[in-house]
Amino acid sequence: QVQLVESGGGLVQPEGSLRLSCAASGMIFSINTMGWYRQAPGKARELVAGITSGGSANYPDSVKGRFTISRDNTKNTVFLQMNSLKPEDTAVYYCNAFAADLGSPGSYRQYWGQGTQVTVSS
Repeated sequence: QVQLVESGGGLVQPEGSLRLSCAASGMIFSINTMGWYRQAPGKARELVAGITSGGSANYPDSVKGRFTISRDNTKNTVFLQMNSLKPEDTAVYYCNAFAADLGSPGSYRQYWGQGTQVTVSS
């Protein structure tokens, strides 16, 4: 199994910044893509940013230019730097990894963190 633990959420004023971190641990064989999703009340979970093991990132238009995803493969950690935050960015943010564990090294699956709340409000 692979465990993901997020940190860094909180309350921030509009136009402020936050940095989220997510560390993967457990019986990790390999991690392919990692990413961040968010879910606001009454809405579906949506992709915020994704990054491949080689460092290629993708973002939806709603956060492009404001959010930056990065990862440290040596520490199995992914980060999300969020700048110019808006009230509509308020949501629970979830870390995601497409990974294989040592018990099934050829079998990749999605893993999720428990989520961290981000609230943008004055």
